[in-house]
Amino acid sequence: MATLIHTLADHSDDVNYCAFSSSCLATCSLDKTIRVYSLSNFTELPYSPLEGHAYAVHCCCFSPSGRLLASCSTDGTTALWDSRDGRRLAVLQQPGASPVRVCRFSPEPAYLLAGAADGSVVLWNVQSLKPYRSGKVKGGSLMACAFSPNGNSFVTGSSSGDLTIWDDKMRCLCNEKAHDLGVTCCDISSHPVSDSENGFKYFQMVSCGQDNQIKLWLILFADFLGVQLKYKCTLNGHSAPVLACAFSCDGQMIVSGSVDKCVIIYETSTGNTLHTLSQHTRYVTTCAFAPHRPLLATGSMDKTVHIWQLDLKQPCAGDTVENKSKVAVEDWSEDDVSAWLCAQDLSDFVGLFKMNNIDGKELLNLTKESLANELKIESLGLRSKVLQKIEELKMTMISVSVPDEFLCPITRELMNDPVIATDGFSYEREAMENWISNRRSSPMTNLPLQSLMLTPNRTLKMAISRWLETQQK
Repeated sequence: MATLIHTLADHSDDVNYCAFSSSCLATCSLDKTIRVYSLSNFTELPYSPLEGHAYAVHCCCFSPSGRLLASCSTDGTTALWDSRDGRRLAVLQQPGASPVRVCRFSPEPAYLLAGAADGSVVLWNVQSLKPYRSGKVKGGSLMACAFSPNGNSFVTGSSSGDLTIWDDKMRCLCNEKAHDLGVTCCDISSHPVSDSENGFKYFQMVSCGQDNQIKLWLILFADFLGVQLKYKCTLNGHSAPVLACAFSCDGQMIVSGSVDKCVIIYETSTGNTLHTLSQHTRYVTTCAFAPHRPLLATGSMDKTVHIWQLDLKQPCAGDTVENKSKVAVEDWSEDDVSAWLCAQDLSDFVGLFKMNNIDGKELLNLTKESLANELKIESLGLRSKVLQKIEELKMTMISVSVPDEFLCPITRELMNDPVIATDGFSYEREAMENWISNRRSSPMTNLPLQSLMLTPNRTLKMAISRWLETQQK
């Protein structure tokens, strides 16, 4: 199940794109701005909005570390921002000053890809801020791009309908006519998969287009065959052009957004539809899964971004073993802990944790002292990273155990003083008062509130009190 938990309604024009880092969500719009929000409570960061583009901002993306944020615009530039304080670090001018439609960082934060309406593609060196390589697609605007997980190649999609695979030297490796009326978006799963028939390793790619279709592809890498793009299947469900598509970080789900105003979540392995979300009132232009969190963001020409909480019992944007077991981490086996470590990019510790028989209960009891003295992890940075991941795990355990109706839709925290607003939903009083001090719309529906009156929800407050008493027994 996917539950709408928050709506961001700060942009004054169409939302064009949204992107996650591990701690933030960035959105950009026709209103020329980029806005950045904290994932802890979905409040806008103090330095937001980012202003500086002269025209509409079409795309934004975070670097792998999350410290850099890139944005590109009709003004023919790609801007680099420091995501910690909002400082603009550089303005990169596209050759010919053509409107820049899409930008993407490579997995290793060495390069930034920018593609434009005239078909030009530039790989920028992020450190020197100079072009590393440049090229051009034939017969159309560049509308989409995605890097392979190893960063050795990338794919572009054009308005002419072609998908093109390039190497990091900007040499064309493969070209395929994919969507008759033009490619609008593409994404590559970060999890390589083995082909059981031939023993080759391949990446899964999804593309969508103006032909109403979503196609799943395999990119095969074989030394003696070179690179091959192999069509796998078509995912059905949309009745109008599909403008956005993306994989979950484990590759098990695909999300898409369309001119039909719907968002559809598919199971990658079967192509089955898991959820159809129809809360947007205009075209859905962008969608993105959060890394290692059960969150989905969707943006629309209705000027809003919806934040969805995915049911942890369903496949979601984190590791499968972790999500199945969050309600009882203390019951994890050593193998479950190993799977969790791999999902958190801590696979180097699998052998060490197994050697010390770290199961779920032991994992939750780890401290900086035990990591240093018992597990002999000498690096302070690595100890801090492990502890941070454990704390995030504990927080998800808490959020799972609290009944959803007891959580404030704005803060996603247990309510202490619940009140009912005129939209019929209950909120924490302080959070709702802060909300209506800046806007007069419902956080849940984005519709105007008939009144700013807040009525104490005593029944809910008593239910929360009784629940807390049972937790203390």
